[in-house]
Amino acid sequence: MSLNAHLVELGERHRLLERRIQEASSRPGSSETEIRRLKREKLKIKDEIARLQGATRH
Repeated sequence: MSLNAHLVELGERHRLLERRIQEASSRPGSSETEIRRLKREKLKIKDEIARLQGATRH
């Protein structure tokens, strides 16, 4: 898989996680533990995107 394709895939996963976080946050009785897990996963993806984009600039 090319770097650009990988970045696109990571971006899509990031957007999907954002949607899931918003949905979970708006549901009464949502698990805070699950929301925190989703946020951590989203942050890892964001960091990976930034790392890969930084590598392409050098």
